[in-house]
Amino acid sequence: MTNKDILRRIRYTFDYNDSEMIALFASGGKQVTRAEVSDWLKKEDDPESKEIDDEHLAAFLNGFINEKRGKKEGEQPAPEKKLNNNIILRKLKIALDLKDEEIINILERVRFRLGKAELSAFFRNPSQPQYRPLKDQILRNFLHGMQEEYYGKEK
Repeated sequence: MTNKDILRRIRYTFDYNDSEMIALFASGGKQVTRAEVSDWLKKEDDPESKEIDDEHLAAFLNGFINEKRGKKEGEQPAPEKKLNNNIILRKLKIALDLKDEEIINILERVRFRLGKAELSAFFRNPSQPQYRPLKDQILRNFLHGMQEEYYGKEK
């Protein structure tokens, strides 16, 4: 999955407008313009379309956590320079305050089965032998299930 897809899905699921998107980026530590947000959200075949880099997506996800859970006391975490699907899923889990069973239920909404042990492997330290990289298919299904779970509900 591309960073654009992830950004688009979260925006649609939680019905954020441009101003709210800009505020989420700012809350996560990155100042962005309306034009940048607009270019990131455009379809790939649009000549104005631009890719969003990992650091900006990490800032957006940090802002999403701040908006959903409240800001932490003290200094805010700096956005990661490099993201992978495991980090993205962890940030979404934190933002939405999800337990393992809730993630499994969200995946089951879109008929995707995943065991608890399999899920916990995605949240392990990469140096552990039980660690597993999260494949695009699982993240895509999670985002789809998240959309079915949260779209149209109060922010």
